[in-house]
Amino acid sequence: MRETLGKIEDVICAIALVFMTVLTFANVVARYVFSASFSFSEEITTYLFVLLSLIGSAAARRKAHLGFMAIVDLLSFGVKKAIATCSYLLAFLFSAALFWYGISMVQFQIRHGQVTAGMQWPEWIFGAFVPLGAFFIAIEFLFLLIDTINSKEVAKK
Repeated sequence: MRETLGKIEDVICAIALVFMTVLTFANVVARYVFSASFSFSEEITTYLFVLLSLIGSAAARRKAHLGFMAIVDLLSFGVKKAIATCSYLLAFLFSAALFWYGISMVQFQIRHGQVTAGMQWPEWIFGAFVPLGAFFIAIEFLFLLIDTINSKEVAKK
């Protein structure tokens, strides 16, 4: 299951990045060659950047998240494991809260009929990127938490 989620994250990131690149390039060409630009390109690119950032934050599975290990490396195994456990637990709780509040935000956007500024599309379409990304982050930190609790050695970053 973990590998499947990782592949889904990779596909979402690749599609978002390719779409952002193509759209931005097409907008630049349109602006300089035809003296007209796509009014929606900045809005879509911004929303896709949010999605890309959140899904990319799930890099925790590669242990590529930020960490300061200079002092922690000097500690005993038990203390390292306790710190790693607390760290992953807090990260999981934060991302789970982000998921929960993201869902609340999307429900609010649907209930109030909010639309995007430029394209006048329903805001919830892009707002759904927040709980989607937070879901992937929460799952990755949950896996890391379980791995840390069950491990006999603390994984190095």
